[in-house]
Amino acid sequence: MYDCVIVGGGVHGTYCCQRLLEDTALESEDLLLVDPHDRLLASFRRKAAACGMAELRSTFVQHVGTEPFGLESFAESRGREGELRPTPGYPPRPTLSLFLDFADYVIERKGLADRHRRAAVESIRRSAAGDGSLVLETAAGDEDETGIENRTGDSSGGQIRTRTCVLAIGHGGRYRYPPWADGVDAITHVWDGFAPERRAEETVVVGGGITAVQLATALAERERVTLCPRDGFEEATIEADPRWINWNHIEKHLHRHPPGSRARAETVSEARNDGTVPPRLLEHLERDDDGDLSVRRSDVRSAREIDDRVRLLLENGGCCSAERAVLATGFAPVFEHPFVDRVAASLDLERGYRGMPILDDETLAWRDATGSETPLFVMGALAAGTVGPLAGNVAGARRAADRIVRAIEARRPTVPA
Repeated sequence: MYDCVIVGGGVHGTYCCQRLLEDTALESEDLLLVDPHDRLLASFRRKAAACGMAELRSTFVQHVGTEPFGLESFAESRGREGELRPTPGYPPRPTLSLFLDFADYVIERKGLADRHRRAAVESIRRSAAGDGSLVLETAAGDEDETGIENRTGDSSGGQIRTRTCVLAIGHGGRYRYPPWADGVDAITHVWDGFAPERRAEETVVVGGGITAVQLATALAERERVTLCPRDGFEEATIEADPRWINWNHIEKHLHRHPPGSRARAETVSEARNDGTVPPRLLEHLERDDDGDLSVRRSDVRSAREIDDRVRLLLENGGCCSAERAVLATGFAPVFEHPFVDRVAASLDLERGYRGMPILDDETLAWRDATGSETPLFVMGALAAGTVGPLAGNVAGARRAADRIVRAIEARRPTVPA
């Protein structure tokens, strides 16, 4: 039996694994990091490549290492200071390549790949042993976002027993598809079916946030692109006010509302700069707007495929026609993920407004229907109701791990001398 199993091998799961190794008495063999992909951070790498990301939006102190200035030191020691890009009013940001190279350095130095087992977690239940432990039912690794397959080659799935478990599953591979896109094969989502390496003569990108603008400007370097946002672009440098990194601010402005309440959900939603674009990208967009990149501001009414081209009819009466259309319309709500539903039902966990997990604000343990803490902890976007609007960002990983690591260490059985 493991002391802790982390479900999800992205930024949050990778960071939490390090903190458990560094800040508790757990040894490497006490931990397991479960993810269905062939390497840690694989889903993040794929999404970044698909949308043409060149630089991160977050600052250089937000990364997968545990030392805040670790990435900066890594860049300086390798003569890559030029990959820390200036941001007016904020600390510099790393290029994607620098961020990922440092992540690989951390993963190798800490031996985290040895703790990765590849498969998908299908459900979690209480152990019949009656000792409060959990059993994770797994299947062979695939392209889902939750996940375990034995790295020795066993792909049949199985069971994993653990004293504690951390859910770090991201949005779970579920994306927003507008109803008008149903049944049109030439329309794909940027993170679901879109092949960025395949060239086209002309592409329509639907969306008005950072991902849409990144994708449109990247594609415009090689083909004609029409960017179709619903309205005008909204500018914001980062995803939320930096004050939301501070736990005292979170307690004062979020925890004053009841756990799982609509007020908490609305506080998080209002604080997030969703659908916004950083100034640097808007400047890039304006430079390209008179070349191979054009902008059509309108919602889409309907879509159909005619003669190997996709045609979008716009609400303002116009239309767009191209060889393909790519949606950059964001994620589906993680609170409504079927995996989350199964886990909550199996463990009789308490949920609030629109399925929000009701967590202990100090430990991030998910409460059951009696109000008691369980050995299941939550981080990432699923913990937004407790960690706040930056829960799904790297900064949120740090704040969540601060509490989860202490709680897991406190639950360790005492061994008599």
